[in-house]
Amino acid sequence: MTHERELTAPVDLCLPDGRLNPAAVGWTRRPLHTANLRGWGRTKRWEYWGIVIPGHIVGLVVSSLDYAGVHGLYVLERATGRETSVDAVVPLARATAFPPRSGEGEVSARSATQAVRISQRPDGTTLHAASGPVRLDLEVPLPAGHESLGVVVPWSERRFQYTVKDVGRPVRGTLTLNGSVHELGGPESFAVLDHGRGRWPYAITWNWAAGAGAGRAIQLGGKWTDGTGVTENALFVDGRLHKVGEDLRWTYDRSDWSRPWRITGDRVDAEFHPFHEKVARTNLGVVANETHQCFGHFTGWALTDNDTPTSLDGLTGWAEEARNRW
Repeated sequence: MTHERELTAPVDLCLPDGRLNPAAVGWTRRPLHTANLRGWGRTKRWEYWGIVIPGHIVGLVVSSLDYAGVHGLYVLERATGRETSVDAVVPLARATAFPPRSGEGEVSARSATQAVRISQRPDGTTLHAASGPVRLDLEVPLPAGHESLGVVVPWSERRFQYTVKDVGRPVRGTLTLNGSVHELGGPESFAVLDHGRGRWPYAITWNWAAGAGAGRAIQLGGKWTDGTGVTENALFVDGRLHKVGEDLRWTYDRSDWSRPWRITGDRVDAEFHPFHEKVARTNLGVVANETHQCFGHFTGWALTDNDTPTSLDGLTGWAEEARNRW
């Protein structure tokens, strides 16, 4: 078990010299960190939005890895398993902008193949993205009282990551795919945000799982936080966050990603059942990535802060393993 402190007041992520601010280490129920990162080299910034609707799953990423902007728009057609993916790599992350705080300001990216604008306001976020045969025009409202998990992971004073995982946000709008317009909205449509700002080690492996449905949501992570004294694990019930302060055990078959995954601890016993695997690989020698992101359904349970079991049965989302040299 970890002994993480909850932060309740705004705080800068970094000290004036660019090192990690010790006062920033902890977790939050709403974004309170200002990512005042300085310098170049090993600095990563990104916004990832995952959208789940009955007919499709959508992934939108805008990122700066210092030496490049890496952007992508992905659509899975759930009935057929057909994938549409348009990616862009922009040297030195030109024409890419990120605000210093999650939930405020505008994220934007432009390349020869993509245009993305993410506008963040106190009452919600607007997503506009166009890339090849795909266009997104979405509203992601922020309901009153809705909580998200913010965590600072401290590998060292020079290597650290601030993440916000916001799971189960309502979403409405349109997805246009190959000229066909699909309306989004309703109780089976939701959005997940992964907001990241930090300075990373060269080589890292992580697990991430997220799912939502019917007033419940789950956020689970592993490997990259192990041994740091903090976790990115939480249960959400009717928008309220219940922090899970323990390193969890992840069990899955790397030779057959479609087999069930197990994620377990004292307060979580989750099984994830994939229905589709998305694979992304790059290998440029010094820089390489391999990600297996499986979409599927959850079963099992997790405990609230007062030890009440909450069923995870029927939650829809994903579980992934990512291995990076970057």
